[in-house]
Amino acid sequence: MSWLICLKAIVGRELLRFLNQPSRLVSALVRPLIWLLVFAAGFRAALGVAIAPPYETYIPYSIYVIPGLVGMVQLFNAMQSSLSMVYDREMGSMRLLLTSPLPRWYLVSCKLMAGIVVSVVQVYAFLGVAWLCGDDAPTFGYVTVLPALVANGLMLGALGLLLSSLIRQLENFAGVMNFVVFPLFFLSTALYPLWKIREGSELIADICTINPFSYGVEMIRFALYGQWNGLATLVVLAVGPLLLGGAIIGYSPSRGLIRRKV
Repeated sequence: MSWLICLKAIVGRELLRFLNQPSRLVSALVRPLIWLLVFAAGFRAALGVAIAPPYETYIPYSIYVIPGLVGMVQLFNAMQSSLSMVYDREMGSMRLLLTSPLPRWYLVSCKLMAGIVVSVVQVYAFLGVAWLCGDDAPTFGYVTVLPALVANGLMLGALGLLLSSLIRQLENFAGVMNFVVFPLFFLSTALYPLWKIREGSELIADICTINPFSYGVEMIRFALYGQWNGLATLVVLAVGPLLLGGAIIGYSPSRGLIRRKV
């Protein structure tokens, strides 16, 4: 019962803190909406090309842009949760929470679940705005995409937790974001299909192929249209627990990557 109370408290606290900060929701939506509204015409022109000879079949830009921007929302939410984790560990409630008798791996997992819930709320808010802007995803896709959002949120949230276990000063977080977030996003298939990237650069295409974020976006892309991408799902479900295991080790006082008493 105490474990359930802990999970409910952590998830509820994160959700209430998010709902009590409307500016956080606005900032989470502004970035992808700028990409969607301002650059939509450019993406439409870039992706308005045939997928195969004889170059008669065309791909709507929203099939690639919307899922990629959904991944962007989850990626930046994971990094923001990581930032709040660093702050809470030093000055906030997490500092006291980590001293509780519950296992630390469970506390870290609860924090991860809280981040997933917040990211899913942000994604559906964005999908609602995208629907108003003319997104052509089927209605049932908003339901079938939920498991993919949870799995991708687990992978990205675990990455954020792993980074927060390594970062000891808030001043270093901006640099970490520049070296983690932007390469993950731009060196992926979030905005362009892999075959289109390969036409421009084999090296960049190979990097996109080994980028786990690419598989998270592809999983969301297929799920949003009621389909299943087996390879992408397997990669995400394999990478997520590995990153979570690294985060748990990082927060272990005896085996942590940076040993420090809480």
